[in-house]
Amino acid sequence: MPEKDIYLLLVEDEAALREATAERLAEHGYHVVQAETGEVAREKLAAFAFDVVMTDLRLPGIDGTAVVNDALERYPEIIAVVVTGYGTVQDAVAAIKRGASDFVTKPFQFDYLLHVLSSALEQRRLKSENAYLRSQLNERYSFEGIVGRSQTMRDLFQVLETVAGTASTILVTGETGTGKELVAHAIHHNSPRRSQRFVAVSCGAIPETLLEAELFGHVRGAFTGAVANRQGRLEQAHRGTLFLDEVGSMSASLQAKLLRALQEREFERIGDAQSIKVDLRVIAATNSNLAQMVEEGTFREDLYYRLNVIPIHLPPLRERREDIPLLVQHFADRLGREQNPARRNVVFSQVAMRQMMAFHWPGNIRQLENALERALALSPGRSQIDVTDLPPDVQRSGRSTADVAVSLPEDGFDLQAYLRDIERELIGQSLKRTSGNKHKAAQLLNIKRTTLIEKVKRLDP
Repeated sequence: MPEKDIYLLLVEDEAALREATAERLAEHGYHVVQAETGEVAREKLAAFAFDVVMTDLRLPGIDGTAVVNDALERYPEIIAVVVTGYGTVQDAVAAIKRGASDFVTKPFQFDYLLHVLSSALEQRRLKSENAYLRSQLNERYSFEGIVGRSQTMRDLFQVLETVAGTASTILVTGETGTGKELVAHAIHHNSPRRSQRFVAVSCGAIPETLLEAELFGHVRGAFTGAVANRQGRLEQAHRGTLFLDEVGSMSASLQAKLLRALQEREFERIGDAQSIKVDLRVIAATNSNLAQMVEEGTFREDLYYRLNVIPIHLPPLRERREDIPLLVQHFADRLGREQNPARRNVVFSQVAMRQMMAFHWPGNIRQLENALERALALSPGRSQIDVTDLPPDVQRSGRSTADVAVSLPEDGFDLQAYLRDIERELIGQSLKRTSGNKHKAAQLLNIKRTTLIEKVKRLDP
């Protein structure tokens, strides 16, 4: 029997062989998920941290070599076993050189396959005590410290590269902890203003009575306590970038004064009649819905349009779970160096990775980073971090997506209605993800477009 809760992704285009192998592996305690093509395998790898991927090398479309490469790049701890037919042993050896654990040739004896799997699992257990060959972050998956490989993040990187060279005002939106200030820094450091100052102001952290002076500065004697002239943040950001965080927390009077300063590119210090001209680029950020605040009358419409020239939205971490393994690797490398430069090659077990991918992360990337810092601090001297090192709320996160998520009531239930509800939900998600494109939605569900259309008609008469 394998170790407890070993999740295996079986990639094989021959349905009879795939289903028979999956059934026998399940009898020996493996949790098996099937994929008939390389494309489907990639989607499943993006959504779940498997312990083992077992793939045929010869597949229609994306071949098994690409599946192995993708699996090892996402999860340095995953075990890859390749299946090869007559005449392709050389390809299997090449796959092993790239990181696969072993290979079996068709037709294979099932007992030999079990031996290969158990040996690979044992090697992985022992490897946690030794230096582990880490996969390196590829440059195309990062932009100035912003990390992600999901399509959403790659689209974001393209936008950032485009807007960085402009002087346009940018409004960055997203939940707390999604990295809005990091995006502002990235834009500044890739702009023609990179040699000048990046000045950040947290509008929500400064009392309203002090925020005006903080932004615009003051002259001596302007108010009680103004014992000398003082530059404001707008003046400090001259020729550079001004970052206004939590801009939605500004009072109405301060919104009006900021609007004038942005329109005219000039302002007066408090208590002074002399205008000061500035040349600056403004990046604002908020976790509030400014459009809704405009409708409610709590945020100026003209200021909203002045700030929202180029909108950039950062998705919450729960909407890009496939980026979690890459983020974990990124933070583990950085935090490991900061805590102990001699501590290298730290890896996270696949069980720990599954829990992190199942957790909803209300605090987003900031919460993930804190959880990893805690895990590293509580596991000194160990090269592998396990699920018990994670914060209690992450350990208690919902069951992994490979588990059965429903239990049978004592008096039974309507199976057909339950399956219809699941089918309706998945079809709805696929159409939402593809903005209503039925062809792409059908590809996500691995069904024909005509089949999808018929299902939509049947489920939503």
